[in-house]
Amino acid sequence: MKTLTLLRHAKSQWDDTVPRDFDRPLNAKGARAARTVGRHMREAGMAFDRVIASPAVRVVQTLDGVWDGLGRPMTPVWDKRIYLASAATLCDLVRETADDVGSLLLAGHNPGLEDLVLLLVPDRPEDRLRDDVEEKFPTASLAELQFAVDRWADIDAGGGVLARFVRPRDLDPALGPGRE
Repeated sequence: MKTLTLLRHAKSQWDDTVPRDFDRPLNAKGARAARTVGRHMREAGMAFDRVIASPAVRVVQTLDGVWDGLGRPMTPVWDKRIYLASAATLCDLVRETADDVGSLLLAGHNPGLEDLVLLLVPDRPEDRLRDDVEEKFPTASLAELQFAVDRWADIDAGGGVLARFVRPRDLDPALGPGRE
C-alpha cells in the first residue's frame, strides 16, 4: 500500500511587487491556513516518509506554516520540476519515488495537483470527494490518495482511492472564500 498526499500552496500575495511569480509570498490568510492544515495533519496522525516540494516561495512558506501546526519540521526535497507542473510531470515524479517510501507528501501548485487527483482517481458517481476536487482544489487544500501497489512505478491512471480531501474552510469557516 502506498499513500500519496498532495498539498497545494496556501493563498499568496497578488498585490505584492515581486518581479517573478515564483517569488510571490503568502498573505496573512494563507499563513493562517497553512498552520491550520498542519494542526489537522497532527490531529489526524498523518506522517510522511518523504516530502517533495516546489521551491517556489509560496510553497516554502506554506510548508513552514504546516510544520508549525504539525509540531515537527520535515526536510523536503526541493524539485523545480514541480513548479507549475502538469499532472503527467507530477505523476512521473511520484513514480520515481523509492519503493521503501510508504507515504509521500507532494507540495505544489494548481492546476497540476487537481489534474493529478482527477487522473489517478476514477470518476465514480458515489465518490463525492472526487467531485469536490473536480469542482475546485483551493489553496492550502490537502488530498490523500491510496494505492494498492508495492511500487510507486506501478501507480497508474484510475488506480487510486481518494481517502481524504480537506480544504481550509472545512477546518475553520473563517478561512473560506471571501473571508480575510
